[in-house]
Amino acid sequence: MAMMIKEGLYYVGVLNPNLRVFDIVMNTEYGTSYNSYVIKDEKIALIETCHKSFFEEYLGKISKVTPLDKIDYIVLNHTEPDHSGALKELVKLAPKAKIVCSKAASIYLKGISNKELDIITVKDGDTILLGKNTMKFVNAPFLHWPDSMFTYVEGLETVFTCDFLGTHYCEPRIFDKAITYPEKYKKAMKEYYDAIFSPFKPYVLAGIKKLEELNFDTVCVSHGPILSKGALYEYVKQNYLKWSEARIKEKKSIPVFYCSAYGYTKMLAEEAYRTIRETMPDCNTGMYDIREGELCEAIALMNSSDGFMLGSPTINKDTVPLVWELLAHLDAINNQKKPVGIFGSYGWSGEAVPAIAARLSAIRLNVIGEGYKAVFCPDSKALEGMSEYTKQFIAAIK
Repeated sequence: MAMMIKEGLYYVGVLNPNLRVFDIVMNTEYGTSYNSYVIKDEKIALIETCHKSFFEEYLGKISKVTPLDKIDYIVLNHTEPDHSGALKELVKLAPKAKIVCSKAASIYLKGISNKELDIITVKDGDTILLGKNTMKFVNAPFLHWPDSMFTYVEGLETVFTCDFLGTHYCEPRIFDKAITYPEKYKKAMKEYYDAIFSPFKPYVLAGIKKLEELNFDTVCVSHGPILSKGALYEYVKQNYLKWSEARIKEKKSIPVFYCSAYGYTKMLAEEAYRTIRETMPDCNTGMYDIREGELCEAIALMNSSDGFMLGSPTINKDTVPLVWELLAHLDAINNQKKPVGIFGSYGWSGEAVPAIAARLSAIRLNVIGEGYKAVFCPDSKALEGMSEYTKQFIAAIK
């Protein structure tokens, strides 16, 4: 059902407790919600829409608060389809509603809706008067799309941040003060940050700085419980700050990752590790068998490293699946130009190394040369070649 948040502000979102994977990229153990809000004033504004799969339920909730044909504005702080998916059908039922969004969002909406829309584009600091309340728009790019913005309503002491500070978490209780399982929420919140906002750490810091310039007591997010000052807002904010602030490293971090079928690629990894230790004795390095360790630890180490080496044998003309799984979690945004050394043993044809090199070059990492390959069990000459290749890799880091 629809629910009053405070006088003149209503929750009309829908719950999806059964969602287990969001946007392919992350698991959602506790489901999610698609939050949407109505501001009732002389003019009526709908903030965000919802996933198109829940359109009928969503319409029912809005109708409990206002007739659809009375809606004056539909504000989209971000146009990802879980927030804009219902828009195409909604505007047919709300014919006088103008879509309010950033310039980037207006471009995206054309591709998402395949429909001509009545759009008002707003920039940082623009306002729209509703009556007693005024909506002020705050540019918040890359939180987490280029189109993102916040909507601030001073009279309601409320800011609408869409995905920012949200969480894929679903309970019937929509307020942070009332959730039953806060520890589960906190776990989901960290996973949400890692999957969605960790590539945009400088923008996270800028976004929090902009929020702190506003006078509010309520943060209406688009997923998970509504946040309140004095409840979970401070917890979420402080953790976003902690996770996003740049960390000063005392030593270079240079891990060596590998998978090995018969021990031949491991021999190359051992030679790489030995060469790194001899050439840069003050760095943090180590050998990491992707098959044996925790993948999440390898992912974190890879993304935080100053450069890394990666080895795979060739099996059936390809890189082994575990290596592709690791690389699927590489932060392509913040790892551009990072040095990478690629190596591997093969018996027949040796496609693994060039396949990895092509993938990492495509996302603009600094792949050293063409990588290094050895046929079957590397002899002393092959190990010497591996050492020389590792020195080329190290030179790119120093």
